[in-house]
Formats: sequence, structure tokens, C-alpha cells
Amino acid sequence: MKTKLILLYGGKSAEHEVSLQTAFSVINALDLEKFEAKPIYITNDGEWIQGPLLSGKLDFVEQLRFSATDTVRLATTESEKSEGEAISPAVLEADGQETVVFPLLHGPNGEDGTVQGLFEVLNIPYVGNGVLASSAAMDKIVMKKIFADAGIPQVPAVAVRLIDWKNYQAEMIAEMEEVLTYPVFVKPANLGSSVGISKATNKKELAEAMAEAFLYDRRVVVEQGVVAREIEMGVLGNDTPVCSVPGEILPEGAVATFYDYKAKYQDNNTALIIPTEVEPEILEQMKEYAVQAFLGLDASGLVRADFFLTEDNQLFLNEVNTMPGFTPYSMYPLLWQETGLPYGALIERLVDLAKERHAAKNALKYRLED
Repeated sequence: MKTKLILLYGGKSAEHEVSLQTAFSVINALDLEKFEAKPIYITNDGEWIQGPLLSGKLDFVEQLRFSATDTVRLATTESEKSEGEAISPAVLEADGQETVVFPLLHGPNGEDGTVQGLFEVLNIPYVGNGVLASSAAMDKIVMKKIFADAGIPQVPAVAVRLIDWKNYQAEMIAEMEEVLTYPVFVKPANLGSSVGISKATNKKELAEAMAEAFLYDRRVVVEQGVVAREIEMGVLGNDTPVCSVPGEILPEGAVATFYDYKAKYQDNNTALIIPTEVEPEILEQMKEYAVQAFLGLDASGLVRADFFLTEDNQLFLNEVNTMPGFTPYSMYPLLWQETGLPYGALIERLVDLAKERHAAKNALKYRLED
């Protein structure tokens, strides 16, 4: 029997468009001989719209953006059409058929543990990280505390709350300038895909960057900028995770540029070097830190670990992403392709890991015996 795969995408997040790109890519890579695939689109307003069963590849991303009043076509033949249907999240509940949810969601309300909590309540297997890992890794401030507790090296950083910034801006800037040196990077605590991130090289730019970041979150982290290579590594598994080959990001331009949203999703001039050359002892240290971070978060399924490597071989873990970019041209799938696991096989492996984790959870005792 085919596995019923529910593909959940869109969402109430600034990363809505990224999610659509991810869903388009995964759908076109699915082996429909193995999966019965059902798309569910979450609009920017939070409405859940169920589409028809997939019967072929898509032609363009906009086919995935529909409302309950639209006639939607999710196959290559014009004759195969279906009405979108507004639904309740309860439709995710298993109906006897082996069912797995693949949340192709990025950012808040998607990879922050909220929707994962829904899956847990419904007791349905789902691809990727659970509530704890998703929420902790989504929050850059909490994530840094977990890594510090594990002894993983990180660049210096200062956390700032919106209420403190409003009331004590001058004092907060003074504190940051005492702890950090320019340039610094200002990031919303709970967004990915480089949304809301800015680089600041002086006090004026710092204030502007803070204002930009606070548009997206009430908590912000300000990190020390370093001149370093940006090297990423994929982690895959549950209790015994394994690492991919390393890959390096080389944005076009001067050293002062960084891998921002535009470079990730709109430009075609960012080079990804996979595998990249790293000294053997540094590579082993990367693997160790990546696995430590994975286990420290109690991660499952997939994680992408992002490192800084300086010219004098200082290694820092910048962050991990529990739902990294997942198109065939994104770093995480490319890392695994070069490790020997192509895109379609990676998707199937993630579904298998979801089933494995769900079976292990259901083997636990949930009541005391008399």
C-alpha cells in the first residue's frame, strides 16, 4: 500500500514564499508509485486549503497558491481539475492508511514547534524535528545558550528585548559597543532565511538595523562579525545522526557581503562549493560539533549546521536550521547529493525517519499499571 503523504506548505510567516518554492520542488521529486500525495496550502491569513491528490508534476509554483473558491490544477493535463476546499487542521488525523505529514514550512508557525505540537496531539508521524528542537533552534537566543552549555564555540553576541531597546537605547548601544566591535550582524531571534538581518559598521547603522529587526520580532540578537569562510554541513538521522560532506557559500562581491535573503532566493550569482576543502582535523571537529548540536537539541530527521572558519582555523558554530532550504538547489539537499544520497532518495529517507521516530514514541508507556 502507498504511504499517504500530506504536504503542508505556505503558512503565516515572512517565509511564505520560500515555503512555496520548497513545496514545488518536493512535489516534483516525489515517486507517485510509492506515495499518495495530498497538498494542503496554508494561506498568509492562516486558512487551510486542501487540494486534490497529486497525479503528476507541476509546471510552476503559482499552481500551489489557491483559495477555496479557486479551480485548481495540480497535474500536467488541463482536464484534471479540482475545487480547493477550506478545511480544519483535524483533516491531518490518520484514517487507517499509513499517513505521514511533511511540513514544508519555514519560519514562525512552521518550524518553531507550533505546528509540530499539533502533529503530536493528533499522534501522527511527521517529517523533521519535534517540538523541543524546533522551538529551541528557531530562537537564536535559546539556541546559543544550549550550545554554550555543550561547550561549542560561538561568536560573541548580545541579546536585546524590544522593551529595553525602547526605554534604554543609548545604554543598550553602549553595552553592545563594549562587548562587540564593528561590524556586527543584527538578527531577529525567531526568523530564518536571513529575513530581517542587517550588517552594521557604525552606531547609526546599528540603530537602523535594530529598527529593521524589531519589525519581525520582539527579541533581537546582535552578533560579532568575523572574517571567515561560511561552511555548512548536513546532519541526518534520529538517535544516531550522520553528517554530510561540507559545503561553502561564496556570495559574489566583497568580503563585507553576507548570504542574505536576496542571495539565497533571488540572485543566481552565489557560488556553493560542494564539497569544499577543509583540513582533516577541522572537518572532524565540525562533525563533532554538528552532532553535539543535533543531540543537544534532541533533533530528529534533519538539521543543517552553519559554521564560521577563520583564516587561523578558529571554528565557530553560527547556528543550526531545523528546516533548511529544501529545493534541489539548496545547500542541504546538495550536500547530501554529493554525499551519495540524491534528492528523491533523501525525501524518502526523511519519511522513513518520521515513521521510525513515531513508532519509538508509541512504544513508550503512557499510563501506570494497576
